Amino acid sequence: MLWKKTNGSKGGAVKGNDLTAFIDEASEIEGKYTFSGTVMLNGRFTGEISSNDTLIIGEKGVVNATIRAGIVLVSGEVVGNILGGERVELRGSARVMGDVEAPVVVLEEGVLFQGHCRMTKPQVAADGTQRDLSAVTVKRSISSTSATPAVS
Repeated sequence: MLWKKTNGSKGGAVKGNDLTAFIDEASEIEGKYTFSGTVMLNGRFTGEISSNDTLIIGEKGVVNATIRAGIVLVSGEVVGNILGGERVELRGSARVMGDVEAPVVVLEEGVLFQGHCRMTKPQVAADGTQRDLSAVTVKRSISSTSATPAVS
């Protein structure tokens, strides 16, 4: 298994047999890549990547591209902007030089990130529903006697 999903874990954990495609470290691709499903990229890619689904850039992945995907999980190197429709996770060994934009952005300790980060509103699905992507709901109540936010 490439990624192990544990009970109670939030998005981002993927079983090896859930992958739609795997691009290994011996691969080098240039151009525009569109896909559906979950793709793991451990090779080299230059160009543009576009999807509404999940892109996983492995520890050996080297990407020089503009990335637009629903969920983007980075453990390798990215030079270029990343736009996540749902979330972007920069994991421990990630090296990102470019801007990151998504409703949920996660940066783990040890990540090298050089760029701007912008958290946006979640996208509304075609059926009009909106997924709750937050890990913790923060409720802020300010009264005349207290200016301390309450966390629920």
